[in-house]
Amino acid sequence: METESSQRKTIRSRTALAEYFLTAPSVLWLGIFFLIPTVLVFAIAFRTADPFGGIDSSWTLETISNVLRADYIAVIWRTVWVSCVVTAICLLLGIPVGYWIAQQNPKYRYWYLLAVIIPLWTNFLIRIFAWRVLLHPEGFLRRSLLYLGIIPDDFFLLNNIGAVIIVTVYTCLPFAILPIYAAAEKFNFSLVEAARDLGASRFKAFTAIFLPGIKRGIITAVLVVFIPAMGSYAIPDLVGGAGGELLGNKIAIRASASRNLPEAAALAAMLAIIITLPLLLAFLKQKRVFRTVMNLRRSAGDSTK
Repeated sequence: METESSQRKTIRSRTALAEYFLTAPSVLWLGIFFLIPTVLVFAIAFRTADPFGGIDSSWTLETISNVLRADYIAVIWRTVWVSCVVTAICLLLGIPVGYWIAQQNPKYRYWYLLAVIIPLWTNFLIRIFAWRVLLHPEGFLRRSLLYLGIIPDDFFLLNNIGAVIIVTVYTCLPFAILPIYAAAEKFNFSLVEAARDLGASRFKAFTAIFLPGIKRGIITAVLVVFIPAMGSYAIPDLVGGAGGELLGNKIAIRASASRNLPEAAALAAMLAIIITLPLLLAFLKQKRVFRTVMNLRRSAGDSTK
């Protein structure tokens, strides 16, 4: 018995050592190119800017207080709710599309996926400028809407927050469809049919059976849409105008035109906190739920004994 236990310990130690060697390059990469730059950004946020556009050697809290002004808070709030609206619209459009593609014949399914991916082959800025042409005050779309009497004469499609939402949804929608489709492709659709046979409506079977079954795909879609939307600056800059300015635009202006790197770092740190805090809370909640389930299983196992 002692020999078997020692052999098991040796195997476990070798397995753990092999796992450490396999994960070491990834950990090193994340430490050098993610952790260290993040720490530097947070550190620069507590420094002062010198007159030549660099970083002074003194430490201060004035930079943090500057980015908590009312005008910055308004931009931060606008960034958060625009990102939430974009994420919600992408989910409302992406879930039915992913559901529909997953149910198609495999012979044609990849052609539909190709149609989703094709817009990504075009340069990002070219697609934004194409939307500028489409939403231009003298463009075909606005003229058609005016001719049909749908919009008044003083209504413009460009340089407002609505244009930012539309173009951001167009940009992020493929990234929402793909993870949802990947989860839906592995879903057992016979469960939906069984719910229908038991009397559930199509909508009830969809919401109570299908959506919980692709929860991981939905969570992934939320992350890959919400995070880029929070840090977007090219779209608001090109189609948003003054009323569509988001936090990414403030960071870009402070880092380039104003040459105030500490203030840009403080805004970037605030953006990182806004993005990371909900993810951390969700992770802790999931971990707590997992522990509760494991404790229930253990108690159930003890009671059977």
